[in-house]
Amino acid sequence: MVLATTAPVLAANDHGKVTDFLLDNGMEVVVIPDHRAPIVTHMVWYNVGSADEPPGKSGIAHFVEHLMFKAATTNHAAGEFDRAVSAVGGAHNAFTDYDYTAFYETVAPSALEQMMSFEADRMFNLILNDDDIKTERDVILEERRSRIDNNPQAVLEEEVDATLWQSQPYRIPVIGWMQELEKLNWNDAVSFYDLYYRPNNAVLVVAGDVEPETVKALAEKTYGKVAAGPGLARIRPVEPEQNTKRTVTLTDARVSVPSFSTQWVVPSYHTAEPGEAEALDLLADILGGGNRSRLYQQLLVKQGIAAEAGANFQGTMLDATNFAIYASPRGDAKLADLEAAANAEVARIVKDGVTDDELDKAKNRRVRSVILARDKPACLAHMYGSTLATGGSVKDVEEWPDRIRKVTADQVKAVAARYLVPDHSTTGYLLPKTEN
Repeated sequence: MVLATTAPVLAANDHGKVTDFLLDNGMEVVVIPDHRAPIVTHMVWYNVGSADEPPGKSGIAHFVEHLMFKAATTNHAAGEFDRAVSAVGGAHNAFTDYDYTAFYETVAPSALEQMMSFEADRMFNLILNDDDIKTERDVILEERRSRIDNNPQAVLEEEVDATLWQSQPYRIPVIGWMQELEKLNWNDAVSFYDLYYRPNNAVLVVAGDVEPETVKALAEKTYGKVAAGPGLARIRPVEPEQNTKRTVTLTDARVSVPSFSTQWVVPSYHTAEPGEAEALDLLADILGGGNRSRLYQQLLVKQGIAAEAGANFQGTMLDATNFAIYASPRGDAKLADLEAAANAEVARIVKDGVTDDELDKAKNRRVRSVILARDKPACLAHMYGSTLATGGSVKDVEEWPDRIRKVTADQVKAVAARYLVPDHSTTGYLLPKTEN
């Protein structure tokens, strides 16, 4: 699984302007030229993820991703795509998240047309049989056992999500609930595939040693031949106002070091008022974004009571998202004392705000991080794709650095005071199981 970044990337490098256009069938295409190395990353982002699944069919988006990656099409045998990528020395994979599903290849530019042809083919010509369904269903069941059921931290995170979100489908795990995964069948997979995997519900991002004119011609030759599907509206439940403090506790004999995390529902880049998401991004950096952050300096360096501490803002989401702080104790430190100290740092920002100096440093870190990301076509493609698949645009990507630079200390204080309310939070505790 590739993790989505919270910040879009700078729009263009020194070698060419980012180009954005639509094919006749409605497929959006974004080209990001970068001629520093003879490689290209080709990504297809479908505007469908686990949050779009029908009730009772959790995990179907991830299941279909597996089937598309492995199954045959009317034009290619199972495994032929994989062998073609290996033959040219490339790399490829796929992943599913709450709001999107993506397939990607990194190859030499000479292999781009071949990759486009394969991807366009499995967009429309997938062949599924009962053996495919059984085999891949067993694979994802085992994946769930190994990644979630055998990991106390992952089990707790699922339960915290199910408690944090009262209405949003983000409360359901991307991989799905075990009892629903076991029942997924051929009809479920084919219905989901036929509905969502069409060019007008997808974004093609190509980054690397290419020219827009070449990509456009190849896209029209391959993807342009695939018929558009029905227009789809992504209608999601609206999360009700959060007005209670909730806790979730998991005690497990496999846990040796306790930990806690506290989360709040906050707006994403797609749902926030102007400047709010950028302020939340910077708040997460200042509060717990690294070894210069407040939580790190206060809890690890000064008080010496934490082994780790941080904060996180998942900004790239279609709907509302979450802001979290987390920590685990060091040595004999008590978890309750650690939680109180972390909450005190949040309260200090709510009351006194942040300094201009730490805000400027946070801005520099955030902007530098996306400048460095420009060195890898795969990172560029991922950042553009995740932004576009969650309601953003190329313009949003281009303007992000300037919007970050314009955030004021008052805005950071305001979002902390508005959203990080202790009585509107969900806290998860992971505890060792001790004998009575």
